Amino acid sequence: MNQQDEHTTKRRFLPALILLGIAAALLGAGIIPRLHAQSALAAQADVQSVMNVSVIAPRQAPATQELLLPGAVSAYSDASVYARTSGYVQHWYADIGSHVKQGQLLAVIQTPEVDAQLQQARADEATARANYVYARDTAARWQDMLKTQSVSQQDADTKSGDMLAKQAMLSSAQANVRRLTELVSYEKVLAPFDGVVSARRVDVGALVTAGGTPGLGGTTGELFHVVQSDTLRVFIDVPQGDAPYVTSTTQAYLTAQQYPGRRFPATVARNAGAMDPVTRTLRVELDVANADGALLPGAYAQAHLELVSQTPKLDLPVSALLFRPNGVTVATVDASNRISLKTVTLGRDFGTHVEIMTGVQSSDKVIDNPGDAITSGEAVKIAKSASAS
Repeated sequence: MNQQDEHTTKRRFLPALILLGIAAALLGAGIIPRLHAQSALAAQADVQSVMNVSVIAPRQAPATQELLLPGAVSAYSDASVYARTSGYVQHWYADIGSHVKQGQLLAVIQTPEVDAQLQQARADEATARANYVYARDTAARWQDMLKTQSVSQQDADTKSGDMLAKQAMLSSAQANVRRLTELVSYEKVLAPFDGVVSARRVDVGALVTAGGTPGLGGTTGELFHVVQSDTLRVFIDVPQGDAPYVTSTTQAYLTAQQYPGRRFPATVARNAGAMDPVTRTLRVELDVANADGALLPGAYAQAHLELVSQTPKLDLPVSALLFRPNGVTVATVDASNRISLKTVTLGRDFGTHVEIMTGVQSSDKVIDNPGDAITSGEAVKIAKSASAS
C-alpha cells in the first residue's frame, strides 16, 4: 500500500475514532459521578446508623433541700366564751380588737332569780344547821343518860340517828349554797387567757342563757370570741416522701405575701404521727412567735423547711429518666459505646433534678434525653459529654 492509500484509510476511520472518544467521554461523565454518589450515600448511611447521644455524669446530691408548702395560720388558743348563768347583760367591758389578760372582766350579767335562790339556800342552810345543832346536843344528852341507865339503848340510838339525818340535811343545804354561789360568780364573764377579742356578740340588756345554744346558726349563744395570737400555730401537710426528714430540729420559717422579703422564724412543734390515707401526707404543726401581731390567725402563709439528709446519694436531671413497665430506667453508655439500660430507685425530688438512691454509679455515662425506643446493646456515638446541671 502506497502512502496515498494509507492516508486515505486514516481519513476514513478518523470520524469513527472521534465519535468513539466522544462516546467514551460521555459514558465516563455519567458513570463516575454516580459511583461517587453511591459511595458517599453508603458512607452517610453507615454514619447515620450509629445514633449520636449526649451523656452526663451523675453528681452528688445536695445534703439539704428546701421544701416549700402552703400553711394555714391559726391562733395558738381559740375559745368561744358562753354564759354559765342565765340573765340580762348589765354591762360589757371589752370590744372587738381589745387586748385582754387572763381573768380580766369582759361583761357582767344580772341574775336576780339566782340571787334570790342563793338567799333562800342560805336560809335553808341556817335552818338545817340549827336543826343539826339541836339534834347533836340532844343525842349527846341521851348518851350521858344512857350511862346511868336513865333511858333505854333504843331511845339513845334513835336520837343519834336523828342527829346523823340532820347532819346529812345540813350537808345537802351547804352543797346547794355552794352551787348557787358558783352560779352567782358566773355573773362576771372573765377572759380565759391572754389574747385578743375577735368577736363580741352581745349588748347591754340582751338575754343570755346558761350554756347558750351552741351549734345553731345565728343563735350560738356565744358572748365573746377570744384568740391568743402572740404565738401562732401553722399547719402544713408534708408529702410522704419528705416526711422522714421533718424532725423537731428541722429549720423552718414563714413568708407572707403582704410582707415581701420578711422571714418569720418557726419551729417544728409536733406532728400527727400518722399519714393521711387520702392525701398520703403528714400533718405537721409549726409554732411561730408573733409578738408584734404581724401575722393574723386565719391568714395564708408559705412554710419553708430545710430538709437534711444524712446520706445523700447521686443526682440526675429528670430528662435522663425513662419510665418503663419494669420501673424507672436510665440509659448508660458502656466502654464499647453500646447502650446499657439500668433500673434505678428514686429518692428526693428537687424539681428539675431527682435523687437516685440505687442503680447507677458516679462513673457511669448517662444519656440525657434518651428516645423512648432506645434499647440495650444498641451502638451509639457520644456527641457531647457534660456534667449534670
